[in-house]
Amino acid sequence: MTASPVELEQGSFWDDVDVLRAHLAEPLPRIPPWFGYDALGSALFEQITDLPSYYLTRCERGLLERDGADVAARLGCPRVAELGSGSAKKTRLLLEHCARARPTTYLPIDVSHEMLVHSAGRMADLPDLTVTGLWGRYEAGLDRLRGEGGPPLAVLFLGANIGNTTADERTALLARIGATLRPGDALLLSADLVKPAAVFETCYNDPPGYDAFARFRLNHLDHLARRFGGVVDLDGLHAVAHYDAAAGVVDGRLWARRDQTVALPGLDRVLDLGRGDSVNVGFSAKFEHDRLLADIAVHGLRAEAEWVDDGHRYGLFLFRRA
Repeated sequence: MTASPVELEQGSFWDDVDVLRAHLAEPLPRIPPWFGYDALGSALFEQITDLPSYYLTRCERGLLERDGADVAARLGCPRVAELGSGSAKKTRLLLEHCARARPTTYLPIDVSHEMLVHSAGRMADLPDLTVTGLWGRYEAGLDRLRGEGGPPLAVLFLGANIGNTTADERTALLARIGATLRPGDALLLSADLVKPAAVFETCYNDPPGYDAFARFRLNHLDHLARRFGGVVDLDGLHAVAHYDAAAGVVDGRLWARRDQTVALPGLDRVLDLGRGDSVNVGFSAKFEHDRLLADIAVHGLRAEAEWVDDGHRYGLFLFRRA
């Protein structure tokens, strides 16, 4: 077995402060999700995936263990990019089948430099697999892929991360993916389908005796404070998620227990939080099956296959660029 060579290339990283300023100025201030995934946030999210009540990772791993060979065969592409690759523990299950079928280049895209190094090392023992990590946000990675051409490409968007956007952001991202893929290229994404509210509120909040979700959400604002020269009273905040059934979205927030002002001199912004005010630190949209396929088809991506966990209504969905 040969080690996989790794290159790290910095793309657009934490630098789009205009987007951040705009989100913080909204009636409900919002911290974009990529600010949750510094080194600490990425480690905390790994703890979330191990929570006994967090079913998403277990469902996806189960589907890849059961159907990974079929998924890899249907992908049929020698280049496999992944948006928000994280630790790539589940992705390895798929890449083992991909590399067994053909020499494969894996292109993980992530905002965490540490996670890229870690995930690349996780693949080092796989023969016929080359790893080139792209350090940056989804948009930077897709722009790089679109500009360089090359052999047929499959883009992976796992972890139900398609839901971690507003409807407008999701439309823009799918349009970007559609513009990146060429005819015959593939998109494999996972999505969580609609279920009763109690299922989601149990999944997206800490069970008794755990605090990974709370610490992960608090780290969004603490990361801003560290990066932009501010100070935040974390003890004065309470983290909780609620499912809005009408919108089909899990809304994760930080709620102020008492008045506080978070000055961010590096952003030239002040965040005034009165007791009972909140900051959004993550959306997680849930999908009706047919609507999901129709919304993606608009971008020239034809539904080709799916693998669904019937118990939790969580699935992998394969699309092909027309």
